[in-house]
Amino acid sequence: MAPPQRNNTAGAGRRLSRRSLLGGAASLGAVSALGATTACSRVSSADAGDGGDLLERLKAQGTVKLGLAGEQPYSYIDKDGELTGTSPEIARTIFKRLGVPKVQPFPTEFNSLIPGLNSQQFDVVAAGMYITPERCKQVLFADPEYEMRDAFIVRKGNPKNLHNYEDVKKSGAKLATGTGYAEIGYAAEVGIKESEILLLPDQLAGLLAVEQGRADVFTGTAVTVRNVVRQTKSKKAEFTAAFTPKLDGKPDLGTGAFAFRSVETKLRDAFNRELHKMKESGELFRIMKGFGFIEEEMTDMTAKERCA
Repeated sequence: MAPPQRNNTAGAGRRLSRRSLLGGAASLGAVSALGATTACSRVSSADAGDGGDLLERLKAQGTVKLGLAGEQPYSYIDKDGELTGTSPEIARTIFKRLGVPKVQPFPTEFNSLIPGLNSQQFDVVAAGMYITPERCKQVLFADPEYEMRDAFIVRKGNPKNLHNYEDVKKSGAKLATGTGYAEIGYAAEVGIKESEILLLPDQLAGLLAVEQGRADVFTGTAVTVRNVVRQTKSKKAEFTAAFTPKLDGKPDLGTGAFAFRSVETKLRDAFNRELHKMKESGELFRIMKGFGFIEEEMTDMTAKERCA
């Protein structure tokens, strides 16, 4: 999805053209092929009973392999073929402090992140993945970096007056979102079936679908839709105000975090200690602000709370 510049300044990020956004997507495919050829260098954990030894192995190797899904602003390859996004920038900082100086991208489809992690194609999911009870049964999450509301991309002037999923359902508007996105579940909460949703690769494709009239509305996290509309300087579409969707009848704020294999408690705990230091010092927000996050989207929530 639409990348900001590598210097992490929000203003610079908003000057990107649509060509730059498409260039980033093309780079993702190229690096994905590279990742596939290097999968044989994966690092495994020797013992599941003592919290794992992956951190020590990563220190010895000097490199950690990050699974990412090409979703701006969380993790993606920019137009110059460089790994960027909030998750890679946080990973660079934390793993360097843990004694692992290099990060290596392993791009894949979002739905392949957890299977890829558990089959040891890479060492950690660095994609801003939402913590859900279902995912907590499959992987071990660090504490979240952010909490996020949803927002829509709609045509200029919001002609169908769409501000939440209830509005979409009542109006019969054509809804689009990304493949594997949590928004599919939020839409289901109001009775919109997945078969009725136009599933697309990312929010840039969503913006184009709205501009071209193939969808009335694209839904995603508030930061992603804000960024893509601003960065493309779209004249045909706009983003709506953020809103809190519902899940199981209750308001649900999505919280995104790094994910580790379930046996790797030592690595997760070490990662959490550094993450908490960054939160307390304000360093975490300084990184994330450059990618379009606002202070209200930071969180002190824990993975344990979200997994319950």
